[in-house]
Amino acid sequence: MSPELECPVNTQMAIAAFRGHLSGDHCGNKRMDRKYSGRRRVFVQTETGCVLCMELERSDNAHTVKRKLQLALNVPTEESSLIYGDMVLKNDLSAVRNDSPLLLTRNFMHRNSSTPCLSPTGKDLHLRDQSSPIEILAHTNHFSKTKQLVKKIIKSIKIGIDPIPVRSGLGGAYYFRNCKGENVAIVKPTDEEPYAPNNPKGFVGKALGQPGLKRSVRVGETGFREVAAYLLDYDNFANVPCTALVKVTHSIFNINDGVNRNKNQEKERISKIASLQQYIPHDFDASDYGTSSFPVSAVHRIGILDIRILNTDRHGGNLLVRKCDGTGSFSQVELVHIDHGLCLPENLEDPYFEWIHWPQASIPFSDDELDYIDHLDPFHDSEMLRMELPMIREACLRVLVLCTIFLKEAAAFGLCLSEIGEMMSRQFRGHEEEPSELEFICIEARRLLKRRKTLCNDVKAGVGEEYQFEIDCEDLEFDFTLNMDKKLAAKSLSSESKKESVDEETESEENVTPFRSDENVSPTWCRAPSFSTLSMSMKNISIGEKSWRHEVKMQKIGCLAGTSSGNRSVNEQLPGSTSFVKLADMNEEEWMQYLDNFQKLLYPSFNNHKSGSAGQRQKQRLGTSCRF
Repeated sequence: MSPELECPVNTQMAIAAFRGHLSGDHCGNKRMDRKYSGRRRVFVQTETGCVLCMELERSDNAHTVKRKLQLALNVPTEESSLIYGDMVLKNDLSAVRNDSPLLLTRNFMHRNSSTPCLSPTGKDLHLRDQSSPIEILAHTNHFSKTKQLVKKIIKSIKIGIDPIPVRSGLGGAYYFRNCKGENVAIVKPTDEEPYAPNNPKGFVGKALGQPGLKRSVRVGETGFREVAAYLLDYDNFANVPCTALVKVTHSIFNINDGVNRNKNQEKERISKIASLQQYIPHDFDASDYGTSSFPVSAVHRIGILDIRILNTDRHGGNLLVRKCDGTGSFSQVELVHIDHGLCLPENLEDPYFEWIHWPQASIPFSDDELDYIDHLDPFHDSEMLRMELPMIREACLRVLVLCTIFLKEAAAFGLCLSEIGEMMSRQFRGHEEEPSELEFICIEARRLLKRRKTLCNDVKAGVGEEYQFEIDCEDLEFDFTLNMDKKLAAKSLSSESKKESVDEETESEENVTPFRSDENVSPTWCRAPSFSTLSMSMKNISIGEKSWRHEVKMQKIGCLAGTSSGNRSVNEQLPGSTSFVKLADMNEEEWMQYLDNFQKLLYPSFNNHKSGSAGQRQKQRLGTSCRF
């Protein structure tokens, strides 16, 4: 690989900003900042799953790539766009890394209910690239174990040992085997996911890139999320099996146009982009056995990763259990968690944490676990994923940053795993879904951001002169009333010394000193001022209630408006999940200020939750797991 392609991960990201005020030092489009030249290999995928490996020349642009694809696969490329993560590629392809997947999509304005869906034909299947049966789409040594696994699989394929389709689940999946016939990997093609065009189990929906099983996880994008979970599991802390994104070619795969339905003819080899994960032999899953005997550390480690990546589908079926002692008894077991395709949504979603009510989740974190959490760096994590998975969307990375900050601050405050999970999970009042405590914090952080922007605009426009002596747009601070927080703090702190500390802090803040350093208070908390407005919102569910209820109503109306009058497609039958918090519509400067507001709101929120003033109503969790 060319040295130009080995751009090191920037480890000097704004972790200092996480310790204090977040700055805009690292703003900008990080993908566009990197330029790559010379020969590169890319894997271009159509909406319906066709994949072509091609070499990019220096002179190539998006038009020439489309032309090559049209000649090779005989697919129309008019009114189409070449997509690279969040970017629509025009003429310049210098942002595209070596071995990156690209997606060719039809432009939305030209697609309607009568637009024919592009599907590969028998002729197309003869025009696949002639690369290796399995190619890892990777750039570093993160996938050294997977490379050894791939070598074993290729060797077995050459001697005629074919994969076996997995009968369970909603999506297409295949067990790939070694030379002994043992299952060693599970492969999930992106175009065979639930509601993808080539799903083999009847769950066929729209084209790749459209809303999927979870509306903030697009069809065809669960594969790289599986890889992201593995990459974020540093030092195999949570025991995620090695996973990689691959281009894999085999005749076992499904195409939904009848080409491979004729059993009397030999199937053609089909190239697909898929996730490949090491197969872990196991005895059962967590839904088949009592959870009380599971190791506390294993549950904690799984929960820590689930919180970081906002896993919306952690059910018992994707927690594998295997016996460690080899005697047949269940005195010692090991937990292995799989199926992370529904993590890192583009918006804050309602997570599903199976472990949230397990007794292990109520036990405080150990010192080792707290040390691991303390050393997590969400900005470094985001930069690493941009390098390893260039197709990942910025909105997903913002969810990662937000949830990691939330985890770090909550653990430092002293919350246990179950308490953190409860604050992230939504509740139901009657038939209505309400924002979680985490989402309420985000709603308030956004409100403060809008307030700051409005006040700054007023100052710059010369409006509201009475504010000019106390507002500086470069370093805007807010005044906060303290009555409610003083009461909450007094209820939550049991010792007299802590009460005295709170009183001193109150006096300091009343003297218009918004931040205070106290040697008796954790450094990650001391910058957080008190917000009576947040306390009231967590107690009375009042922050922006009309606003978010109106948004939910408009989302439902929009969903109905987009429904065709005739037969509805599978996607139209999906229940629309409500998004109370969206992060993608902020620019970099707004995002950094938003995170600053978010962090300041955390301490009073944790205090509020700990004191029991939030969530006194009976909690009712509705299962939203999507077992596939």
